Amino acid sequence: MHLVKRRKIAIILGILPALLVYVVFAIYPIIQSFYYSLMDWDGFSEMTFVGMDNFSKLFQDPLFWNSVKNNLFVVIASVLGQVPIALFIALLLNRKLKGVKIFRTIGFLPVVLSTVVISLTWSLIYNSKYGMLNEFLRAIGLDSLAQNWLGDTKWAMMAVLVTVIWQFIGLYLIIFLAALQNIPVEIVEAAKIDGASEWTTTWKITLPMIWDTVIVAVILCISGSLKTFDLIYVMTHGGPAHSTDVMALYMFNETFNNLQYGYGSAVSVFIFFFSLILIFIITKLLGKKMI
Repeated sequence: MHLVKRRKIAIILGILPALLVYVVFAIYPIIQSFYYSLMDWDGFSEMTFVGMDNFSKLFQDPLFWNSVKNNLFVVIASVLGQVPIALFIALLLNRKLKGVKIFRTIGFLPVVLSTVVISLTWSLIYNSKYGMLNEFLRAIGLDSLAQNWLGDTKWAMMAVLVTVIWQFIGLYLIIFLAALQNIPVEIVEAAKIDGASEWTTTWKITLPMIWDTVIVAVILCISGSLKTFDLIYVMTHGGPAHSTDVMALYMFNETFNNLQYGYGSAVSVFIFFFSLILIFIITKLLGKKMI
């Protein structure tokens, strides 16, 4: 009994520093945002209580709903782009291949690169005059397809989404590889002995056994997509004509450029609840095990 108590105390003491840091830098700012969202405050003068006025103003702003729409595009593109592509590559790399470790490292490389570096690199690729994409199209005789990718309202969001998908495929690739390597080899071998094809083994055995990991990956993908800010800020600043504006960027502009800290906090509260609702819906939809 004394040994068990000592172990519990040791575990608590080990967790306590990380918990304190998490409370101070994560939980407390969230609570503070709830408080500020009820205030009219420019960050310098005295705060004035306005109740739900910030939220009323928020819901009536067409630019805000435009940012919500664009954010949903980011979420959909990320979930339908990053997760399936990462899963497909993970299934390919989960084999005895020569140089598989090199491919895993290359796949994970975009995740460890600075988002600013990625944004600037892709901005150069999309450059309307000397960008690699347009130069490639011209080189193969498709001059008519060359576009001002980041300066055209029709193409800017699409160009940004390609970059977003590319950046985080490696993260989910590593997650799926770890899950695939935890599947007992005996189960897969038994299926092959019974005459199951590669497709049947993958669909009926492999995917159901890592389905919980897929759900976690989708949740991480949604929460990360709703916080998208730095990549779009560097690439387009939300332009042209707000065509790539997202909620986090809208919140940043209202808070720091327009000095509406209370209003910006209301946006952050909306993002918080919007994330919870979206994750809850997706979890319910994907919660059933695959048959």
